[in-house]
Amino acid sequence: MKFINDPYGKAISAYINGKKGEEIIVHSDMCDDDVMPVDYLFRTFDEMPKIEQVALSMCKGKILDVGACAGVHAQYLVDKGFQVTTLDTSKGAVEYQKSIGLSAHHQDFYLFKETGFDTLLWMMNGIGIAGTLANLENTLLKAKERLSPGGIMLCDSTDIKYLYEDDEGGFWVDLNTNYYGEFQFKNEYDGVESEEFNWLYVDYEKLKEAATNVGLEIRLVIEDGYSYLAELKRLT
Repeated sequence: MKFINDPYGKAISAYINGKKGEEIIVHSDMCDDDVMPVDYLFRTFDEMPKIEQVALSMCKGKILDVGACAGVHAQYLVDKGFQVTTLDTSKGAVEYQKSIGLSAHHQDFYLFKETGFDTLLWMMNGIGIAGTLANLENTLLKAKERLSPGGIMLCDSTDIKYLYEDDEGGFWVDLNTNYYGEFQFKNEYDGVESEEFNWLYVDYEKLKEAATNVGLEIRLVIEDGYSYLAELKRLT
């Protein structure tokens, strides 16, 4: 399989074929390059952050896992007896998910048509696919359309304003620029690079405002440092 523009697919394939200890490089326009160990994509429940563990414990009914990657959350839920559908834009990741028996779809969330889900799961800042603050309400509307009445959306994000704090704890940001949580990223693994894409880190108050505007009930479930888990509920 050729992994053109699919570093996650290549990384997953390499890992399951015995290549351990590798890293995915995350290039950003706003900060220094970061790395993610490929092993992390295959973490067990006990190795997951508290936010993810809590989110998995809150899932109910028919579940849609958006941006499932190597499928660790979906597999955990399937093992618990849930009906889980997964989405990912990485062809390699989806092929791996199918190989372990998941109901996986290689499709953009915005184009996915199935409805009637009781839970939408967006882990690892999955809500970041909104890309920009301006597109957040549209993304939440699409999520709401996928939910059954009473269904919930579970998402985690991070308030990254700490990146703009000075040594005295002051907060500096150019008010003439875009929202401080808007980034552009590009992922790379073993010479394979993704296309550049927009990604959003949204603070809870901005998420609450957007959720309220589209008619979703929202509550803050748990905070962990600068990160948090939120539950958004479709009432009708």
